[in-house]
Amino acid sequence: MEQSIRLDGKTALVTGASSGLGWRFAQILARAGARVALAARRTDKLEELKREIEQAGGKACAVRMDVTDVASVRAAVTAAESALGGIDILLNNSGVSKQQRAIEVEEEDYDYITDTNCKGAFFVAQAVGRSMIARNSPGRIVNVSSVAGLRVVGQLGIYGMSKAAVIQMTKTMAFEWARHGINVNAICPGYIETELNSFYWNTEGGKKLVSMLPRRRVGQPEYLDGLVLLLASEQSGFINGAVIAADDGLAIG
Repeated sequence: MEQSIRLDGKTALVTGASSGLGWRFAQILARAGARVALAARRTDKLEELKREIEQAGGKACAVRMDVTDVASVRAAVTAAESALGGIDILLNNSGVSKQQRAIEVEEEDYDYITDTNCKGAFFVAQAVGRSMIARNSPGRIVNVSSVAGLRVVGQLGIYGMSKAAVIQMTKTMAFEWARHGINVNAICPGYIETELNSFYWNTEGGKKLVSMLPRRRVGQPEYLDGLVLLLASEQSGFINGAVIAADDGLAIG
C-alpha cells in the first residue's frame, strides 16, 4: 500500500532497532523514503534489518549504541551522520522493563531500568538536538514513553516512573528547542504484541490481562505506523510537546 506521508531526503535515527517496535519503526521510516540509521547494542540483528531495508530499495546503516553509556551515544550519532548525513528525525525508542512489586525492587533493578529509559533517552535526544541546533536544521524527535507513564500499571512501578520522566523530558525539550524548529513529541503505546512478549499473551496471566482491556485485544506494531509517520514528518509542524496515547483507550480508565 502506498504511504501518503513521504520522508524522502531525510535521515532518521532509530534506537532499539534490533527488535520489537524499533525494528518496525525503522521499516516504516525507510518505506517512506528516509535514510535510516539503526542503533542498538546487538549489531548482528541490525545488519539483518539493514539488508532487509536495502533489498526493498531503501538506504540504511547500522551503528552500535549503548544508551547507558554517554560516550557510546555520542559516538553512534557521529557515525550515523557520517554515513547518512545530518539527522532530521529521531525515534528515541530504547527501553527495558522488569515486572516486580515496589517492595521487591533492588538497587540494581532500579538502575537497570532508569539508566536505559531515563538517562539513555535523555542523552540520545540531547546528542541529536545538539546536532540539529549546530547545523541550524529543524527536525523531529519522537520519544517513546508508555501508557505506564500515564497511569499506574501493576508491578511496573519503576518502569512507569521512568516513562513518566520521558514525558516530562519531552515537554522540556519541546519548550527549549521550539525556537530552533525542533518539534519534540512523545507517544505512549499500550500493550503491543512483539516477538519478545508474544508468548505471554497465550498464558493464563496474559489472557486474564487481555480480558480486562477496553477492547479485549492486544495491539500490533503496525497500529502505530500512522502516528509515527505523522510525528516524523513536516505535517506535524504545529504539534510540539504533545503526549499522545496509542493504547486503545486504556489510559482513559
